[in-house]
Amino acid sequence: MSLYFMKLRSIVAIFGFLITALVTGQDKQITLQEIWNGQFRTEGMQALHSMANGNQYSVLNFDRQSGASTIDIYDYKTLKKVKTLVSSEDIPEIQRFLNYSFSKDESKVILTTDNIPVFRRSTLGHYYIYDIASKKLTKVSEDLIQEPTLSPDGTKVAYGFENNLYVKDLNSGNVEQVTTDGEKNKIIYGITDWVYEEEFSFVRAFDWNAESNQIAFIRFDETDVPEFSMDVYGSDLYQTQHVFKYPKAGEANSKVSLHLYDLNSKKVEELKVDKAYHDFYIPRLKWTNDADVLSVQYTNRHQNELDLWMINTKTKTSKVVLAEKDEAYIDVTFNLTFLEDNSFIWTSERDGYNHIYHYSKEGKLIQQVTKGNWEVTNYYGFNEKANTIYYQSTENGSINRDVYSIKLNGKNKKRLTEKEGTNSASFSADFTYFINTYSSATTPQEYTLHNSKSGKLVKQIKDNKALSKQLESYVLSEKEFGTIAVNGNDLNMWTMKPANFDPNKEYPLFMFQYSGPGSQQVANRWNSANDYWHQLLAQQGYIVVCIDGRGTGFKGAEFKKVTQKELGKYEVEDQIEAARILGQRDYIDASRIGIWGWSYGGFMSSNALLKGNDVFKMAIAVAPVTSWRFYDTIYTERYMTTPQENPSGYDENSPINHVDKLKGNYLLIHGSSDDNVHVQNTMLMVEALVQANKQFEWMIYPDKNHGIYGGNTRLHLYTKMTNYIKENL
Repeated sequence: MSLYFMKLRSIVAIFGFLITALVTGQDKQITLQEIWNGQFRTEGMQALHSMANGNQYSVLNFDRQSGASTIDIYDYKTLKKVKTLVSSEDIPEIQRFLNYSFSKDESKVILTTDNIPVFRRSTLGHYYIYDIASKKLTKVSEDLIQEPTLSPDGTKVAYGFENNLYVKDLNSGNVEQVTTDGEKNKIIYGITDWVYEEEFSFVRAFDWNAESNQIAFIRFDETDVPEFSMDVYGSDLYQTQHVFKYPKAGEANSKVSLHLYDLNSKKVEELKVDKAYHDFYIPRLKWTNDADVLSVQYTNRHQNELDLWMINTKTKTSKVVLAEKDEAYIDVTFNLTFLEDNSFIWTSERDGYNHIYHYSKEGKLIQQVTKGNWEVTNYYGFNEKANTIYYQSTENGSINRDVYSIKLNGKNKKRLTEKEGTNSASFSADFTYFINTYSSATTPQEYTLHNSKSGKLVKQIKDNKALSKQLESYVLSEKEFGTIAVNGNDLNMWTMKPANFDPNKEYPLFMFQYSGPGSQQVANRWNSANDYWHQLLAQQGYIVVCIDGRGTGFKGAEFKKVTQKELGKYEVEDQIEAARILGQRDYIDASRIGIWGWSYGGFMSSNALLKGNDVFKMAIAVAPVTSWRFYDTIYTERYMTTPQENPSGYDENSPINHVDKLKGNYLLIHGSSDDNVHVQNTMLMVEALVQANKQFEWMIYPDKNHGIYGGNTRLHLYTKMTNYIKENL
């Protein structure tokens, strides 16, 4: 669902975890206050951008004393700062900026000066365009706008405002209103609706062509989409309501259509393809290198058929160049890449694992570039000069990530990273260098510069040794990786035991999981604040375990898609059986096993407590789905089809229908302003529990969204959960 496990944009990025070796003098105990005040935050590199010359990169820096923002340019070879390209101290109109993006020719840069969150990815903000040569500053609009995007030639900027699309000429200052009938909760142009943003992971639904004279965009007609409303309590005498369009499973979606704005003729026209679609999605649009050829992806409502179209806007002709089908579903990605000859790179699970393919511009398969029983997890790009593709994969084990290079013909594959753990790359524009971000369960993030041809280390950039040093004084437990044989599968697992673990004693077991389709929690990386909380629980005598059951990702399509049409069946069976198996170990008290999760994980922990009532003593569910009938179309129907087609799949595995089985202790938590998993899920679960005369505990956080954060909220939430575990496990 994008029910991503607590990916929160407004929280401090508190990554961190543990150092395995126990050092003499390690006696400090982790506290909840330390976790949530940023005590263990890691240092990073913000808004890294490789400059077009291939020799330099830019980074966004903040001066905490002066409050100034700068875009600083660094040299790849020396890693030394070459110059400050833009500083808010030199711009009287701007106190500071929060982000930046360059025009294609890097002559101009868009500066984000403030923004107001709308939903998970969307914001409203004020933006300025800074001309680097003339130092001229242009405010895009006095209004709060969305997704300002410079044309490739840097002369114009397109943006969304109040559901309409606008173009501003930066030379004349003239603003053209491209569309006029945009209306809240009715018609949207060029900006996605709620469900597209959440589930297809993009907000900007418009794109400039190569010659800066055409803009393709999607129109969303959400007139028939049912509305959802949430009370916002605030601090006034009367509450207000937030009302927005939200298509729940089986309900009407936005009607989408594709349009083109010609900047020369000033005309808008609808672009149609040569196929009659019914109830479909347009999850991606992207211009090819040909200024008159637009690529568009169409998928049916079940998302098990995906067509890649090429539309010629000059001749008004269209052609399907690639058509994929799957018995379950097809993941939409951002990996489509056009080479100079307009042949293209595509990733697909067609052979059972996610791999890279090269097609001609007509859609003829030229080469399957990567092969094997492992997954390509990121596609970084193609170096035309060296005829080489760069990617990230799980070749070194599904819990690890490494960076590789391979020729376009699938030969000369080379592993470019050496350290076992999680490696991810940011390549220079000409692919001469890459900056590698590395971490593991024992090593916080390290940033290093490498030669892209050999992978050889060029220079160290930044590490987090200060954090490692700081953690040496704490009592910490090792995160042990392994597998557990459950229901015929070897499932990935990590275990965290108390630092003073005694195999002759019995310990309560507390299980953590997320379990959503394609997700992963058991990974060899430096993790989030939750790991510190799990460390805190281990300090207090609990064994904490995390298991990725069937349905999770990076072990092939068959393993991932086995849960199709039955979310909450096999995943729950795996958690229950794993708990049974672990409970047989001499050092685990089988009468004291608990489980928790957030979002999809809360759906799972609720089900586990109810269906595994002879195994689990307690469960905590945060922001859980309690019936898939309450969740959105795109995510839910991808895995379940519609409730009309699959009523038993929806009902037999929804915890709301199993409340009569409750025996253990149950804590239910939700934010009242959760626009993603609505508090309706918890309210109807509560009503079902009450009518079944089942006792439980629950907590509502007023005006908090799916992330449940802000002020002391996180500290309060984790204090409550910690106390509940102490009292009930």
